[in-house]
Amino acid sequence: MAVQKSKKSRSKRGMRRSHNSLSENKILLFDKKSGKKHLYHNMTSNGFYKGKKILN
Repeated sequence: MAVQKSKKSRSKRGMRRSHNSLSENKILLFDKKSGKKHLYHNMTSNGFYKGKKILN
């Protein structure tokens, strides 16, 4: 089993975890039929996805 030689410092640990942060850059799109905003690859609150009615 691999065992580390010495303890990783807080700085090195932080550098490793730098890509794990959450981002608030969410892309909002407008639905063509309803004109409402929705997330990319998600349906609107009305049940439309790519201009087609998915839910009744």
